[in-house]
Amino acid sequence: MDLVRLHPSLHVLRMPVGHIYLWRDPDGLTLVDTGVPGSAPLIEEAVRALGHTPADVRRLVLTHFHGDHTGSAADVASWGDVVVHAHRDEAAFIRGEAEGPPPQLSDWERDLLARVRAGTRDDPVAPVRVDRELADGDVVEMGDGALALAVPGHTPGSLALYLPGPRVLFTGDTIARTPDGEVILGVFNADPAAAVDSFRRQVALEPEIVCFGHGEPLTRDAAALLTAAAARLPD
Repeated sequence: MDLVRLHPSLHVLRMPVGHIYLWRDPDGLTLVDTGVPGSAPLIEEAVRALGHTPADVRRLVLTHFHGDHTGSAADVASWGDVVVHAHRDEAAFIRGEAEGPPPQLSDWERDLLARVRAGTRDDPVAPVRVDRELADGDVVEMGDGALALAVPGHTPGSLALYLPGPRVLFTGDTIARTPDGEVILGVFNADPAAAVDSFRRQVALEPEIVCFGHGEPLTRDAAALLTAAAARLPD
């Protein structure tokens, strides 16, 4: 298990595909995403390493419907009184009521996707209930209140979370970081133009800590690195 502290209340559970974030409040834990199917035992291990039990998970926030983020959501949702959150435009995909749109792939993304698929298992993702459908500007009860941001593009209902107090941003797959540390627009986007707009919206927040679905979180010079990445985006 690779559990790393980013902030007194925040840890990342590093996964080979799709990181998982754990936020601690006095009333329990909030999880942001759940990794691929089969990740629940590792998530439980991380929860216990923080001195909690699975029953202490109060909230689960799903940034979007892709299986490397919702893969273990049904398991986590069964642990107790867990309120599952997702954007209202994503809820039907997560519940299994509709099929989400495919990405619009560039040539280099086709090659990348083929390599990713070759190196990962294609286990089925169990549908999961969505208890609270979020809209842009809603507040999630974690920290002193996390602002839900509609950031469409990667998927129609992609969701980011921003904690204004500690200036922590959870981007899902709308922004990513490469293995060599470069901040980039997330790949495999259903609407690439909307994805660029959503990237710029998040940059304007000037966060101090940025938690990506893929890539090492930023804990230093985050705002400057996001701004530099935005300058490289197409107009």
